[in-house]
Amino acid sequence: MGLLAVVAVLLAGTLAAQLLLQDRQRDLRNDLLDRIDPALTTLGDLRAALVDQETGVRGYALTGDPRFPRSAAAGRQAAADARAHLGELLGESAPDLVALDGLVARWEDEVVRPSLSASRDERDVLLSESFQAAGRQRFDAVRAGIADMDDDLTAERAEEVDDLDVAARRATGAMALQAAGLALSGLVIVVALNRVVVDPIRGLGRAARRVASGDLGHEVEGHGSPELVDLGTDVEAMRRRILEEVDQLNAASADLFRQADDLARSNADLEQFAYVASHDLQEPLRKVSSFCQLLERRYAAQLDERANEYIHYAVDGAKRMQDLINDLLSFSRVGRTTEGFEPVDLAAVVADVLDVLAPAVEEAGATVQVGDLPVVDGDHRLLAATFQNLIANALKFRGEDPPRIDVATSLRRDPAGDEWVVSVSDNGIGIEPQYADQIFVIFKRLHSKTEYDGTGIGLALAKKIVEFHGGRIWLDDHPGPGATFRLALPARPTTTEERANADAG
Repeated sequence: MGLLAVVAVLLAGTLAAQLLLQDRQRDLRNDLLDRIDPALTTLGDLRAALVDQETGVRGYALTGDPRFPRSAAAGRQAAADARAHLGELLGESAPDLVALDGLVARWEDEVVRPSLSASRDERDVLLSESFQAAGRQRFDAVRAGIADMDDDLTAERAEEVDDLDVAARRATGAMALQAAGLALSGLVIVVALNRVVVDPIRGLGRAARRVASGDLGHEVEGHGSPELVDLGTDVEAMRRRILEEVDQLNAASADLFRQADDLARSNADLEQFAYVASHDLQEPLRKVSSFCQLLERRYAAQLDERANEYIHYAVDGAKRMQDLINDLLSFSRVGRTTEGFEPVDLAAVVADVLDVLAPAVEEAGATVQVGDLPVVDGDHRLLAATFQNLIANALKFRGEDPPRIDVATSLRRDPAGDEWVVSVSDNGIGIEPQYADQIFVIFKRLHSKTEYDGTGIGLALAKKIVEFHGGRIWLDDHPGPGATFRLALPARPTTTEERANADAG
């Protein structure tokens, strides 16, 4: 920092010297241009005007021609103007100008006025050799005074030109010193920045990278300027906070592993329960149903109408319990019984479903229209269960008109991933919009069992299957009769040509 202060003082000194020398140059240049050079020019004008005046006076003295006095008067006026200008430039008290004024005044008193005012009788005196010699002597003195003044101004001008050269050289030297000071200051700044800023930042960066690479136990310390020390303190605080969060994360991970183990045991228990439900629970139900039906066949004539009704209720209850157990098993197995997905042609899936539901379709007099369906990655059996639920519901919840079911598809483009949207529409009794979310809840029914049979698991199972395939299912809110369900399933990666064909289709 001390070196920086020295450089700053050097720069300030050279700058001050440069400014002073520039002021000196400006003053000298202005004096040359505004005073000395104009004074030399004006002095030449004064010399010419006095010569014109002297020529007119001497010509009039020798010839008596009246034109010469007019020439002398014009020269005298020009001389007066030049003299006034010199006074403005040099000052009225300038010694050379005062001396010249004396010489000009003596010449005019002794030569000019007598020559211009002499009468015809006095002209012999003007023509005399003594008067002419005296006139030449006085005017030579004026010329000598002008010459001296010219020499003094020329000498002063040369001196100021020399001073101007010296000032220019000194200003150049000051500029060179200033440039050297700037270069030195730049070097000092670079060295200081390396020592005070760059090196501490590099050290802090190395420490931070070491921590980032996994060495969370390495302490971070800032060096250099107070700001970098504070930054190092902040980074160290962040490292400690990360270390604490890592410890918490490790503890949470341990809890998560324990929960995963508990979940695995729970799933194993659920698998065991599913096995019991599928074998041990259904076997008593089959016995109850079989013996109730046997009782009805053998003793129907001996039982009254109420007893037969009770037997019918028992058989129907056992059948409903079997259906419920089977549906629950299907619901619990979604996502746990599939090893991996494979390409599934939805057109083939829907064709298989329609073969299974052919009796119901024929009984209801339904019309099923199936459009072009895509190939998706999934499980054929699960997707078939989804479409079977949707089409069976369309047949079950039909209106007065014969059922009409439309299965269509469209491709939805999205930067996050394209998807196929498959719609299943019908002209049945429809679903109120306020129940759009409730219908996908397990055991949720909008009608009583006496109106429409079922377990209330079908749409919940369809939703779970679609979400297991990474898709979505929802009830489309549209005006008019019937209901429209839409399934969005991820589109398989295709080539550019296949995508173009899909867009064209």
